[in-house]
Amino acid sequence: MYKNQRIKSFLLVIILMTMFISCKDKPAPATVILDTDIAPDYDDVGALAMLHALADKGEAEILATISSNAFKTTAPTLSVINTYFKRPDLPVGVLKDAQPNYNCPRLWAEGIIAKYPHSIKSNEEAMDAVKLYRNVLSSQPDTSVTIVTIGYFTNLANLLNSQSDEFSSLNGQQLVKKKVKCLVSMAGGIDSTGISGYEFNIMADIPASQRVFNDWPTPVTLSGFEIGVNILTGMRLINNVSIQNSPVKDAYHISITYDGTKEGRYSWDQTAVLVAVRGITPYFNYRNLNFIIKNDGKDSIIPGNKITYLIAKQKPEQLETIIEELMMN
Repeated sequence: MYKNQRIKSFLLVIILMTMFISCKDKPAPATVILDTDIAPDYDDVGALAMLHALADKGEAEILATISSNAFKTTAPTLSVINTYFKRPDLPVGVLKDAQPNYNCPRLWAEGIIAKYPHSIKSNEEAMDAVKLYRNVLSSQPDTSVTIVTIGYFTNLANLLNSQSDEFSSLNGQQLVKKKVKCLVSMAGGIDSTGISGYEFNIMADIPASQRVFNDWPTPVTLSGFEIGVNILTGMRLINNVSIQNSPVKDAYHISITYDGTKEGRYSWDQTAVLVAVRGITPYFNYRNLNFIIKNDGKDSIIPGNKITYLIAKQKPEQLETIIEELMMN
């Protein structure tokens, strides 16, 4: 009998160890706030579709979707896509300032807003971006939230500048430091000089970019211009006949037709979502550096290691497959 008890005890230990290893090896879902300029380009649509797909797989929890662009279609667009992915009540915030305000030249946003259901009909109906940030962050565990910005830094600078309110007694800087795990951004670029570059998301609001790059109090990961420009997606999506009545497919079809390309669109924003949820490896290598944003918007490397900066590792076609499969999920 004593021998049987020892065997049972041994088996119980093995079972418990297996459970512990399984739990340890399976990371908790990334809790994500997505900040986007969703209008001037359409890789934002692919990135948001990816994030919903990762949430469906249990790899992410989406806390809010927020626009850093004042253009009139942005909040309704977020509402369209969230509704399509069966998350119609996902909080939507929008920049209430007049600028930055960049339109949708390909008119894909107007097209999907007219065609698909959504509850938020105008930017006026969405919550103020900073108020939504403060509301969401204050309710989350400490150092738990990943902010993914694939647009301008306006909202983040305004968040840092915010003061105590009904949601938290902390000012913005303190609240970010307490609640945010990391900031992942599609921003920046290093040109042929190897020390500096220009990139649209930074240049859209240079003072806000300077504020964030100078003072953001958590780790920062950047996917620079040169990463996404080599990864082309969208053609498999628009040619997939099994996908019907999809605002994601429609946005890409309208835009790719407008662009007249047969190769697809650059996947800048999707790379940021990918690493924010699944991590940098095995997709990319990286280097540690720091940037200063000059008054003309140029990002220039300076001594330091505050920023984790992505470097190409996998072949573009490998990443194209991974990204596009998530976009079509």
